[in-house]
Amino acid sequence: MIASERGSRSWRGTHPLAGHYRSKAEFRAHTFDKLNKVLPQGTQLNVEHALVSGDCAVVELRSLATARNGPSFDNRYCWVCRFETDRITEVRAYLDSALVARLFDENPLPETSTA
Repeated sequence: MIASERGSRSWRGTHPLAGHYRSKAEFRAHTFDKLNKVLPQGTQLNVEHALVSGDCAVVELRSLATARNGPSFDNRYCWVCRFETDRITEVRAYLDSALVARLFDENPLPETSTA
């Protein structure tokens, strides 16, 4: 499946990546681009289970990545997805907020300059 350029993407929780994003580019910039800075080999998401019904899917994923500072980042995700034709148009992602917050506390992102 390919994600639609437009659509609704929400990472639920109280972690630094939580938010509601209206485009694929905005979603990537605020989530995976930041994760890739603290997980040198990327998130390494693996699908563990999927349940599909009509235009919806519930997908359990697991990340077995290693943080920049060395510890494993073993996070579990549940993504609730909606499709139109062959495109993902909505994602609500649930994950371990405390683990993500700790990842960024222990691996702070460099400050970006506004000049």
